[in-house]
Amino acid sequence: MTVEKLIAKDLLEIEAVFLNPTQPFTWASGLKSPIYCDNRITMSYPKVRREIANGLAKKIKEEFPEVEVIAGTATAGIPHAAWVADILDLPMVYIRSKAKDHGKGNQIEGRIFEGQKMVVIEDLISTGGSVLEACEAATREGADVQGVAAIFTYELPKGLTNFAQAKMPLVTLTNYSTLIETAREANYINEEELNLLKSWKKDPENWNA
Repeated sequence: MTVEKLIAKDLLEIEAVFLNPTQPFTWASGLKSPIYCDNRITMSYPKVRREIANGLAKKIKEEFPEVEVIAGTATAGIPHAAWVADILDLPMVYIRSKAKDHGKGNQIEGRIFEGQKMVVIEDLISTGGSVLEACEAATREGADVQGVAAIFTYELPKGLTNFAQAKMPLVTLTNYSTLIETAREANYINEEELNLLKSWKKDPENWNA
């Protein structure tokens, strides 16, 4: 079994991912979606979080061999960054969504050095806006951001465009396409629901269940 399918299977089994194409969820952005993903749940499953940490560490070693520091996005990326940094025996920091309004006004917690090669870990990618902002913050503070590593991507057109425009490499353990195919194979959904899920990915802004 590929890593993509293994992680997709894990996320479905522990109910970190819910699929409901006939009664869609509403995201904070107002977007109607047939999928809701909460990768924070993976923290509560040692076997799953180990598979994720090992998978991310392997991907990072392959894609970003010169990495010198692992960064986690606050808050969901922090635990995964800690586990990955431990496996790779590298320093770890985390990036706040905005700078503190007291003390030194830090946005990055931990220590980085000018020009240090960094990989930023996020739990999931939708449009990519928040993690790309985190990468910009790290760059402002002197890091050389090599790329982003995430557990899951929705593969939304807007997200793909945003990463391309930012010229920021992205690697993920699994993705929306693999997840819905895995869900169909395991009978979480039927063929009609699979087709609805496929149609959402093509045009999420105008999708109707």
